[in-house]
Amino acid sequence: MKKITELAAELAADAIEKAGCRLWDVEYVKEGGTWYLRVLLDKEGGVDILDCEAVSRELSDRLDEADPIEGSYVLEVGSAGAERALKRPEDFREFLGSPVLVKLYRAQNGRKEIPGVLTAYGEDGSVTVESGGETLIFPKKDLALVRLRVEF
Repeated sequence: MKKITELAAELAADAIEKAGCRLWDVEYVKEGGTWYLRVLLDKEGGVDILDCEAVSRELSDRLDEADPIEGSYVLEVGSAGAERALKRPEDFREFLGSPVLVKLYRAQNGRKEIPGVLTAYGEDGSVTVESGGETLIFPKKDLALVRLRVEF
């Protein structure tokens, strides 16, 4: 049986394509006692509210028809955002050379958050970042989160 996130991605595919967007991520998470099905979109030039509305309406109808989720949940369709999390190998490859924030499970040199520029992504899932004139390599097991960082 497919995971809820995979099924939601399949059900949303046509609507996302019609809106001129691409799927960034699907999350099915419980927060504060409520389940959320989040569909995050990306689009050249940015995702707007009309894109989200179009995908949400069509996906909502398809989810009602397929009824793959027992119980209640909240459907959210939105932009992946400027400071989106990088999760898949292709995400890291796409944003090589970009400013990122690396969050670690355990502090290294007294820090759990390291800003820098993403310079490499290893086949083993390791991430290399230039930070403060240093080249830092983080094994996948140490990474809690890597997200893009907007600099002002």
